[in-house]
Amino acid sequence: MDNEQRQFAGMASYEEAREWIEGLVSFGVRPGLDRMRIMMERLGHPERRLRFIHVAGTNGKGSVCAYLTEVLVRGGYDTGTYTSPYITKFTNRFRYNGQDIEEETLLRLANELRPLVEEIAATEHGSPTMFEVSTALAILYFARVTYPDYVVWETGLGGRLDVTNIVTPVISIITNVGHDHMDVLGDTITDIAREKAGIIKPGVPVVSTVENEEALAVIREAARSSKSTLYQLGEQFEETAIEATESGQSFGFKGPFRSMSRLELTLAGAHQRKNAAAAVMALEVLRQYNALLVDDEQLLEGLRRAQWPGRLEMVRREPRLLLDGAHNPEGAESLAAALRELHGGERIHVMIGMLGNKNHRGVLRHILPIADTLVVTQPAFRKALPAEELAEFAREQARELGVSPEIAAEPRWPDALERLERAAAGGGLPVVTGTLYLIADVRAFVLGLPDSEKGW
Repeated sequence: MDNEQRQFAGMASYEEAREWIEGLVSFGVRPGLDRMRIMMERLGHPERRLRFIHVAGTNGKGSVCAYLTEVLVRGGYDTGTYTSPYITKFTNRFRYNGQDIEEETLLRLANELRPLVEEIAATEHGSPTMFEVSTALAILYFARVTYPDYVVWETGLGGRLDVTNIVTPVISIITNVGHDHMDVLGDTITDIAREKAGIIKPGVPVVSTVENEEALAVIREAARSSKSTLYQLGEQFEETAIEATESGQSFGFKGPFRSMSRLELTLAGAHQRKNAAAAVMALEVLRQYNALLVDDEQLLEGLRRAQWPGRLEMVRREPRLLLDGAHNPEGAESLAAALRELHGGERIHVMIGMLGNKNHRGVLRHILPIADTLVVTQPAFRKALPAEELAEFAREQARELGVSPEIAAEPRWPDALERLERAAAGGGLPVVTGTLYLIADVRAFVLGLPDSEKGW
């Protein structure tokens, strides 16, 4: 890039570059690929030089990405990973072999992109959004700086019109279809499934752990019409639980090419066995058809080492504190099932905060029956639902469900956390759940990390 362009972009620090990108959030979420196509064309189609593993789904995407990344890196493959949202720092979203992008590299790439973004903003297409610019930056990072063998590529929202769908992957993975982002993706499970199925490309194999029958019918039809081989959990492959404890779990895997008698995970919850099985099935397909070479020791170690912050994470052991970003009904159902499985005999004290555009009743329906105490708070983030409003939802729903946890509202999350810990001091497990923006702040506070930058 020449000096004139750098001068035009005018950003001198990582903080300035991050603020510019995150400032584009004011343009909202505008599904569609037009602006992304223009950017890729102007940049010489860097996305065509990369091999992507594209991961979509309502829940579980991040965990599947973590399993894939760990196994591929241990197998000796240089691996790029692009995920969202992030828990601690904006750079978490762009990783190479498990390490964040360097701030200096992010600044350089942002300075390269800015003139192009401003040029497009002046046309009838309008400004590229925050997620579009982040995704373009990820592609440049992988195609021009790090050159990975594979890029583990998580959708942001939906699939069909999601900006990550600018790529043609070597394999697509759809984890599940549930009630989230309905304001953008549609009112019914079938509508949402159609959006997720949009990542299926002609002739590219698909791995699915979708369980809802209506959603599965949509996935099947999309695979059939694209002439894509579908590997469906419960049909072409399956996982069988062996053992589950607070510190990990094990399961058996059976697929069309071979079976593995015992695989181990550190991540807790029955849903994580499904996520891991999806990753294993995808790796098996790549081994069979793309000459992927990963030995069993590397696979076992990668699965065992995979971590995903803020998802059933025992962030502190003495005294205990469990974090889980269950921000939609399916996530809350998985959390409740995991708590029953691992902590069934204990009192459960829950702190929750949510954004205003989420399905609060659907989440509370699963959380209230397991909670002895519910401390309602609000995340320090735009679009937060006021604590009193969420507490009122909770009281109404508790009456409907015939359950009677102690419900209290504490608008400031540090006060809510203090109250949660007081409740748990008398016995039981304290759990913080809801939006990842709340999880990010609590996690940074408990671990003594710098304040999280937190964002989408």
